[in-house]
Amino acid sequence: MMKQLHKQTSVNQRRDEEIPTSQSYSPKMLKHPRSLPRSINYLFKEQRLLFILVGILIGSTFFIFQPTLSRLNPSDPTTHSSLSSSIYHDSSSGSSGFFSKRTFPGRVPAGIGRKSLRIVVTGGAGFVGSHLVDKLISRGDEVIVIDNFFTGRKENLVHLFGNPRFELIRHDVVEPILLEVDQIYHLACPASPVHYKYNPTNVMGTLNMLGLAKRVGARFLLTSTSEVYGDPLEHPQKETYWGNVNPIGERSCYDEGKRTAETLTMDYHRGADVEVRIARIFNTYGPRMCLDDGRVVGNFVAQVIRKQPMTVYGDGKQTRSFQYVSDLVDGLVALMEGEHVGPFNLGNPGEFTMLELAEVVKETIDSSATIEFKPNTADDPHKRKPDISKAKELLNWEPRISLREGLPLMVNDFRNRILNGDEGKGL
Repeated sequence: MMKQLHKQTSVNQRRDEEIPTSQSYSPKMLKHPRSLPRSINYLFKEQRLLFILVGILIGSTFFIFQPTLSRLNPSDPTTHSSLSSSIYHDSSSGSSGFFSKRTFPGRVPAGIGRKSLRIVVTGGAGFVGSHLVDKLISRGDEVIVIDNFFTGRKENLVHLFGNPRFELIRHDVVEPILLEVDQIYHLACPASPVHYKYNPTNVMGTLNMLGLAKRVGARFLLTSTSEVYGDPLEHPQKETYWGNVNPIGERSCYDEGKRTAETLTMDYHRGADVEVRIARIFNTYGPRMCLDDGRVVGNFVAQVIRKQPMTVYGDGKQTRSFQYVSDLVDGLVALMEGEHVGPFNLGNPGEFTMLELAEVVKETIDSSATIEFKPNTADDPHKRKPDISKAKELLNWEPRISLREGLPLMVNDFRNRILNGDEGKGL
């Protein structure tokens, strides 16, 4: 018994001698500190360092040679397009761009002069809108057209379909849309009695576009109308005249709708600090105008080309003034680029009675054309003539093309469309 106890004690002593009593267990002792050679070894494994160097080389090459490429052809509009498209997002996606519209960090490549703007034109497939789009594209801007084709025509824009700075979105502005833009030209609204009586609304579209302008900080231009003056008691009409409008008449959906649109525009300007411009457009004519929308110049020209009598309502002594579409477009751009809110009358002060207009059309197209008289329409203004002294002084704008100069250009367009069977729309 004593021998067994002595052996067990001896074994325990040997075990104790094998385990050093001076050291205690610690988890930290199992970890090995990362050494510098091991980090370098990691970079050299699997050619990681090579990929890093290649990436640095590619990035350096891009920033060194990009200004040189821009200087090769500074007048090429695609240079502006590629720069702008690299900063802004695809508007049709409705998502926000990586940079906000007014942020342009870093160095501007050489060869760029005037900043290319990103501009929305609502109703841009229509008569006036398509001419405005042409002008904006020609000066190097990116243009997004929004149109539901109620009165507009794709044919008015087909020549721009291959242009990288042009986008077309089929959309009704009575529904909101999200875009990143610098300027908004709001033209979307039926402007002729035939169309606005069928679809009598323009207030919601204006409200949505004003909301977009507020959200993205864009400058907003409203195309109002001389119809805000109603059947005027002041002649010629100045911008300070408040008008004489029947609020419940057949034309009131358009007249009062535009007056409401002006009110909303000024409320957003005063209350939300939105940059706004207001243009009051008088009778306009030119190529791409609708053939049969009830407006007098288009009616007369189309009827004479078709060998039909010109329809004159009433006694034909009511007066109108007529401006060529290119003059109007110049006025709209001058207003948008200027520093004055408006409203501004944009029209040609040359005044014609309906009978005088019929005589000019006869002289231009067919001297044997005849006139047919019909009862006058409700609330038809007796006189309409703009006072454009404000636009002359503050915008340095006035129309340059007379009726006798511009009418033949419109007649050629109408004749081609009628003879080719193109009876489509065009606002």
